[in-house]
Amino acid sequence: MDIFDTHAHLLDDHFDSDREQLIASLADNNVKLVMEACTDLGYLEKLIPFIERHPMIYGAAGLHPEELGPYALSDLDAVESALAHEKIKAVGEIGLDYYWPENPPREVQREFFDAQLSLAAVHHLPVIIHDREAHGDTVDILRAHKGQVTGVMHCFSGSYETAKECLDMGFYIGFGGALTFKNAKRNVEVAAKVPLDRLVVETDCPYMAPVPCRGQRNDPTKTLYVLQKLAELRSMDQETLAPVLFENGKRLFGI
Repeated sequence: MDIFDTHAHLLDDHFDSDREQLIASLADNNVKLVMEACTDLGYLEKLIPFIERHPMIYGAAGLHPEELGPYALSDLDAVESALAHEKIKAVGEIGLDYYWPENPPREVQREFFDAQLSLAAVHHLPVIIHDREAHGDTVDILRAHKGQVTGVMHCFSGSYETAKECLDMGFYIGFGGALTFKNAKRNVEVAAKVPLDRLVVETDCPYMAPVPCRGQRNDPTKTLYVLQKLAELRSMDQETLAPVLFENGKRLFGI
């Protein structure tokens, strides 16, 4: 059974003590591919050497909405330069985050989001979308790029109506540990309805560990619990579902 964790942050300092040992264990735990999502320019500097060392790990280059404070639009030149690397397969993690009041101003987030979507369109790459408490503005900006860019709605938390509009624009829907939480009623409803060929699984590690590991450090081996939950919701056995999700992730990122 092969698993593709389509959204991880293995360069996060939570993994500093055992990163290489963990990566060495992934294949034995069914995890055969990982997408490492960038958040800022410091992360980007480490990303390319990291993915060059590890054949099973690919990368996405972008500026996360929470990390935009120090940057100007001209700093996207560094992101664009990284897109030329053969193992950079997406622009991300990009989007909008209206949850934390201390986040960069909403107009700044929207400006960077729009600019990074344009980068993806020019370079014919998918995008990895972060959307937290910003469903309306996220979809409005994506709508302005309809037909030019697609990708994945990472850690999706919106309604099925929002998911349907994203699907109609060619996006995949990503589910992680939150799908297993007791209060995840809306996530469960959406995950049961999304077309099978548009579903992918992820961890967002080291965050959002699934039940029964909630509260622990998350890592790609725990994608299995998300797969199990999706199989339950789709009335499938996980051995049948796993290869479908694996191929979905490969198709999404052109791997």
